[in-house]
Amino acid sequence: MSDPFFFGYGSLVNRATHAYPRATKARVSGWGRAWRGTRLRRVAYLTAVEMPGAEIDGLIAAVPGADWAALDARERAYARHQVAEISHDHEDSVAVQIYKVEPHHEADGEDHPILLSYLDTVVQGYLREFGTSGAAQFFQTTIGWDLSILNDRATPIYPRAQPLEADERRFVDDQLESLSTVVKQL
Repeated sequence: MSDPFFFGYGSLVNRATHAYPRATKARVSGWGRAWRGTRLRRVAYLTAVEMPGAEIDGLIAAVPGADWAALDARERAYARHQVAEISHDHEDSVAVQIYKVEPHHEADGEDHPILLSYLDTVVQGYLREFGTSGAAQFFQTTIGWDLSILNDRATPIYPRAQPLEADERRFVDDQLESLSTVVKQL
């Protein structure tokens, strides 16, 4: 039996946040990405959303021995769903699952800010995997930018925060400015 794979579309695109093997770039169809507030905590989660006709880029990686326990613990706010349409550079056909925040966890109408340290980590992964055009596409293909951004760069709240190079920070800041997002200081 071959190992199953996950599709990462957020922080899992940043290889510095995990050690899962056989990672390669991929694109899923029928799914989008969104920032969502949840009842689980007071900050936003990046989640996959079923979206006919949409496509998003990300990274797939193997889950050795189908031992999902560690990844499920990391992604505890999410449930896994089978991906039907995916293209990737892997040699073999692989079974792929994606994590999605379940509707009963969502909290609408409240401001759940996006942690800048979380966003930085995600975008750093996209910059390193897909270049500036791919990272810009991340911003364009993600919904929910009406949530505020909490600037926690100096003292990151996000547990897997990665230090950014100056050009990576400028890229994130420029993209947020173009979206006219509200950035609050911690």
